[in-house]
Amino acid sequence: MKATQQEVQVTLTGTGQPHVLLLDGRALPIREVIDRWRYGGRWWLGEVPRECFLVQAGPLTAELHHAAPPDGRWWLARVQD
Repeated sequence: MKATQQEVQVTLTGTGQPHVLLLDGRALPIREVIDRWRYGGRWWLGEVPRECFLVQAGPLTAELHHAAPPDGRWWLARVQD
């Protein structure tokens, strides 16, 4: 997988699962959440914990990260190349 670290927007389902990935002006429906895990972050560097998702979104297999509040941002961490 290729690292990208690009901030993106993600809409969620009613149960809080990623539903649509908005990337470069395109809406990519997330067809499948392949895996999900929690990363605690390097607390000694001030990183906040985050939820990580491996998803199939349109033609992409992508790793999405969602930072815990107060940050709350989503970013595209890696894509399959």
